[in-house]
Amino acid sequence: MNQQMTSDMRQLLRRLPKAELHIHLEGAIRPGTAMELAAKNGVSLPVCDRVEDLYSYDNLMDFLAVYGAISDSIVTVDDFRRITYEMLQSAAESGCRYMEFFVSPHAHKGVPFARQFEGIRAGMAEAETDFLITSRIIPGMNRELGPEAGEDYLDEVLANRGEDVIGLGLDYNEAPFPPEPFVGVFARARREGLHLTAHAGESGPAAYIRGSLDALKVERIDHGYNIVDDPDLMVRCRDEGLVFTCCPSTTKYTTPWRDLTAPDHPIRRMKEAGLKVTINSDDPPMFATDLGWEFEIAHGDLGFSLADLKAAILTSLDAAWLDDTVKREWSADWAREIDEAFAAMPQP
Repeated sequence: MNQQMTSDMRQLLRRLPKAELHIHLEGAIRPGTAMELAAKNGVSLPVCDRVEDLYSYDNLMDFLAVYGAISDSIVTVDDFRRITYEMLQSAAESGCRYMEFFVSPHAHKGVPFARQFEGIRAGMAEAETDFLITSRIIPGMNRELGPEAGEDYLDEVLANRGEDVIGLGLDYNEAPFPPEPFVGVFARARREGLHLTAHAGESGPAAYIRGSLDALKVERIDHGYNIVDDPDLMVRCRDEGLVFTCCPSTTKYTTPWRDLTAPDHPIRRMKEAGLKVTINSDDPPMFATDLGWEFEIAHGDLGFSLADLKAAILTSLDAAWLDDTVKREWSADWAREIDEAFAAMPQP
């Protein structure tokens, strides 16, 4: 992180109104909460000397192993209520006012979807009352389980669907699980009125981005960093106005780009190429971050100007799966609020 950033700037970036489009409920569990719930529910977690060391890994596969163990610890309605409420509370403290978050019901082995959604919805309602943060749910499909399991998964999602379930995602380890085999299940989800997105181009090649667009007909790409290997695809996505939900801190753990200040960092290159890039936190406590910190990284390390940050915020809102009238109203209000905050900043 750029050490020259002033405390005034840090406070400004944290309080800017924001929309979060890429965060995983199971990846947003506070380590202390995970330890408490694991002890309560008789689940063994990785042995560590300090609570904060629970989230320790150096690649995507190690991360997913911890992610799975944590998911096993979430069992009761109140467990799901608590982790949802705490996720939204933390996001609100970073200026988040609207969130579309991924859930992984299949990760909670033996826990009925209905029980999970009951707790999640309770946490959403409480957080909206306490923190004025609106949220919606995007169930994420584990690509490692294959398309047949995906069809069963979609059945369960639709059986527990409410107005708050707005989309379907594709996640977990990319290679060797390309998007094309999921064409049928995504087509059915689209017919059912769900919006579509997919994790692509994080640990998988740029071809997985192209496949997600052409086969799955997704509306957004989550991560997408390896698009920098395919200049023609970059031009296409720029011209089509495709939105990428990028997560700066995650790249230090799950991609080869560990230096966020490097000129060739893909998020920097994607922004400079004119792609629509948004800033998100992914699995914040698991990567020692939060949404406010991601904005600090974008500004201090990745070369985002204040104008770029404003554009990223408004792009997130424009890409959100919200009513168009609401989006227009919020966009105008947020743009005015951001401009006023920038104007009030002390001049160096």
